Amino acid sequence: MYRKALVVIDVQNDFVSGALGTKEAQEMIPRLVEKLKASSGDVIFTQDTHKENYSETHEGQNLPIAHCIKGTDGWELVDEIKPFTPKAKAVIEKKAFGSTRLPSLLKPYEEIEFCGLCTDICVISNALLIKAFYPETLISIDSKCCAGSTPEAHDAALMIMKNCLCKIY
Repeated sequence: MYRKALVVIDVQNDFVSGALGTKEAQEMIPRLVEKLKASSGDVIFTQDTHKENYSETHEGQNLPIAHCIKGTDGWELVDEIKPFTPKAKAVIEKKAFGSTRLPSLLKPYEEIEFCGLCTDICVISNALLIKAFYPETLISIDSKCCAGSTPEAHDAALMIMKNCLCKIY
């Protein structure tokens, strides 16, 4: 049996309509909901997770916009995808761009598909991390169910992932 996992990266209020929200992220949500409805494989959600001392961290000093502070509305997954979380294989918090928990969760799959936010930061970080762990596994990216910090950054990240042998569609 062919095993496929769908990894939904950081589709949280702060990246859609909050501190770092974009029009492209808002427009992507209905497409993601349709993808989740049609998904027959395992689904894993990630949540960018920071503490109150965000401004004191390396990331906070270089991206000085507080976001995804655990327990705030901005940290929550957007309402449209919450109905899919009870059936998820996992909902994991990550404190950096890439998740160190994903490799162990994704070992048994023949294909691992990524979507979510932001294409040029957390999606690319996780896709390339998993590609490094499992170079013979098909890593795919649904470009229509991702959004970057800017449209240009989104396109650049897709090109880099394609150059690293991820399937982009």
